[in-house]
Amino acid sequence: MKLLVLYSSCEGQTLKIAKHIVSQQAGEVAADYIQIDSNQQSLDLTAYDKVLIGASIRYGKFRPQLYSLLAEYQNQLANVPVAFFGVCLTARKPEKNTPETSVYMKKLNLNAAWMPKLQAVFAGALLYSKYTWWQALLIQFIMKMTGGSTDKSQDLELTDWAKVDEFATQFAKLDK
Repeated sequence: MKLLVLYSSCEGQTLKIAKHIVSQQAGEVAADYIQIDSNQQSLDLTAYDKVLIGASIRYGKFRPQLYSLLAEYQNQLANVPVAFFGVCLTARKPEKNTPETSVYMKKLNLNAAWMPKLQAVFAGALLYSKYTWWQALLIQFIMKMTGGSTDKSQDLELTDWAKVDEFATQFAKLDK
C-alpha cells in the first residue's frame, strides 16, 4: 500500500502521531511524508492508495496552508480514501477530544472547502523547552486560563496513544 501523509506541525507531535498511525497499518506500507506548511510542489494524489492528513492548532487556529490544500485538492481528495486528525492541547480534556466537541474541528468542518468523513482530534504535547520565551509566556497564560500545566521546567506529552491506535485501526479499514 502506498500512503501519502500530509502534515502541519510546529514542534513535531503531529508528525510523531502520523508516523505512529502509519506504523499500525498491516502489510507492506510505503509512505511519503510532506509538510503542508512548506510544500510548494504539485501533488498527484492518484499515485496513492490512501491519504492521511494531520494538522496542529497553534494559538487557536489551523494554519492557512491547510485550508488552501483542502480547497486546491478537494476533487482529488474526494476520489481517494482520506482521514484527517487535528492536534491541540484542549483535546486533553475528555469533553473536548472528539471532532464533534472540539471547537477547532467544528470551525474547520464549517470553513474548509472539503473534509473527509473519518476524523479525530488528539491532545498534543506541551513542550515548553522548545518554545521561545514569548511563546512559553503566551502558552503558559493559555494553560493557566484552561487549567493546564504552567510548569515550564518540564515537557508533557498529553497524547492518548490508545485513542490514536483506535483511529489507526479505522484508517486501516478505510476505503473510498
